[in-house]
Amino acid sequence: MPDIQRHLDIWSRLVILMTFIMFVAALFLKGFGHDILLEGGVFLISVKLIMMAYKNSVVSTELTDRFESLQEGLARMEGLLESRSLSGPVKGPPNEAPQPTGAAQRSDDAEPGDRACG
Repeated sequence: MPDIQRHLDIWSRLVILMTFIMFVAALFLKGFGHDILLEGGVFLISVKLIMMAYKNSVVSTELTDRFESLQEGLARMEGLLESRSLSGPVKGPPNEAPQPTGAAQRSDDAEPGDRACG
């Protein structure tokens, strides 16, 4: 029960209470006839909306916790990267890509006399 109280604010609790009181009052005023189906439907819709609000609150709290843990992990990774970059130079990528070997060379890399006429 304490978990539900944490996710439902005072206004949601007030709506639950007022809906239930109005449902019970409608039962006694209108009787247990055909209108009970209408009153029951209104009550069930109210309960469904409240359940959706509760689930939304729970999911929002879980996502916030996961987001905070991701931020902590990212901060830890940034700290490790900064400590490594301060401790020494990092070997970067090579300046030039290796040249292809064999017959697959481009024609503009060849000598002017080596080009075929065509």
